[in-house]
Amino acid sequence: MAFDLPTLRLASYAILALFSFIDFGLTIGRLNYTNHLPRGDPLNGGKNFYDPDIVELLITCMLSMAWAGYVIFTIFKRVESNLVSTFRGELIGLAIIWLFWIVGTGIATTQWGNLGFCARFEACRVLSAIVAFSWLAWLMVTFNFAVSLTFILANGALLEPLHGQWVPQPRDTESQITERHPGSRPISAA
Repeated sequence: MAFDLPTLRLASYAILALFSFIDFGLTIGRLNYTNHLPRGDPLNGGKNFYDPDIVELLITCMLSMAWAGYVIFTIFKRVESNLVSTFRGELIGLAIIWLFWIVGTGIATTQWGNLGFCARFEACRVLSAIVAFSWLAWLMVTFNFAVSLTFILANGALLEPLHGQWVPQPRDTESQITERHPGSRPISAA
């Protein structure tokens, strides 16, 4: 049984999208709670507010879901038409999203990393879940970055299409196939 890199990458990006979507829902719930505090709520003296880190995590979730959707589409449809559809574009996009996740998750962990004392309250459980799913999403971004970087280094594929469905040609033989990069050919070509 051969190793199927595109399937692994599709699955890992789908998991990233799932974790980002769950975190997105949790951050929306937290924003709704803090912007519409119930009467008599002791949090913040009963005055509505918002957490800047929650807003940053909300934006990060939206970026991650959009990026995961784009990469899944690119891999599935074998898109090769633009600059972002190369492994270099993928690494740049993942690096930006990785920075967003590590900053937001680091701040959230610093603020709400140990909420065991208030676990009986829903607001504390939501914050704990936000921190947990933020770390899981960051882990998936890191995993995707590592897989892509490993593939790039093993195959010299920095400027190749990020769908990863090509076979490097030996350098000493000439190919009858003319393509954008003479050192590679798609799997579908015979």
